[in-house]
Amino acid sequence: MASLLPRATKRLRLANTSSFVCTDCRRRAFASSIRHTQQQPTPSQHASQGEKTTHFGFATVAEEEKASKVRSVFSSVASNYDTMNDLMSLGIHRLWKDHFVRSLNPGVRTSATGPPEGQTILDIAGGTGDIAFRMLDHATTINRDSLTKVIVSDINPEMLGEGKKRFSTSPYMHAGRVSFLEANAEDLSAVPSASVDLYTVAFGIRNFTHKDKALAEAFRVLKPGGVFACLEFCPRLSNSLMNGFYKRWSFGAIPLIGQVVAGDRDSYQYLVESIERFPSQTEFAGMIKDAGFLVPGERGEDGQIEGGWEDLSLGIAAIHKGVKPAQRAL
Repeated sequence: MASLLPRATKRLRLANTSSFVCTDCRRRAFASSIRHTQQQPTPSQHASQGEKTTHFGFATVAEEEKASKVRSVFSSVASNYDTMNDLMSLGIHRLWKDHFVRSLNPGVRTSATGPPEGQTILDIAGGTGDIAFRMLDHATTINRDSLTKVIVSDINPEMLGEGKKRFSTSPYMHAGRVSFLEANAEDLSAVPSASVDLYTVAFGIRNFTHKDKALAEAFRVLKPGGVFACLEFCPRLSNSLMNGFYKRWSFGAIPLIGQVVAGDRDSYQYLVESIERFPSQTEFAGMIKDAGFLVPGERGEDGQIEGGWEDLSLGIAAIHKGVKPAQRAL
């Protein structure tokens, strides 16, 4: 997968943006962004003393403010969501998503003896339908499964609107194989317990205020034997030299390109910062395990999970999985 990086970079041709921005502007913006990454998070003016706080990028805000702030960011980028992921992954997110879906092999092959059956897939923070479309395509064309359904859930109505537009002319919508749910991943009360076969979240969980609550809800809605699967950007690359290059690209170029392409620098600045604040692969695998899931990988001497995930492109992103056991371990 790492070998795809140069080719994807060429395809994106981001160098063309130089015709819109002068050299001095780019230099000043780059220096400003790098300085910003070195600053420590500062309390928000809206977070009063003694109030529970959390991070919003590098800022510190009151907990109850974060969801609305995240909603505002994704309302702003909804119409440019694929472009946003192209910029943040150098275009490789499309290949990652294809690999992510193939690794899950959604759908149920029709049994010659048993009745036909399909899966129920819950795609969280999947408003634009990017993952849902891939899931249904794979189930239909690879597993010859025309019954598997996907519930696309997102906290943001604008993102869901993009997904509805994408599916509006598809046979999946007409066949009732896709539905849309506006909900907070930390409170999926609209989804019955033990009703979902596969729970997916791609490039969304880092924006959740309480990731432990979202994981607990994922555990609740999954059937015994159901799979939790997450595709997310990582805060650090495995190669230190490439990590330095990647950080300079992320904080120097992405907010500037967001300003040029989408007219929205602040949202793209937050999205880069949100990656930096996300737990490491080891830490996040531990959170999945603490939620009750069975997580692959060996345990080190300190009890931490080692290798219970799949790094993509030197660790720019990673795939995490967990299986809900038949009976929760005591």
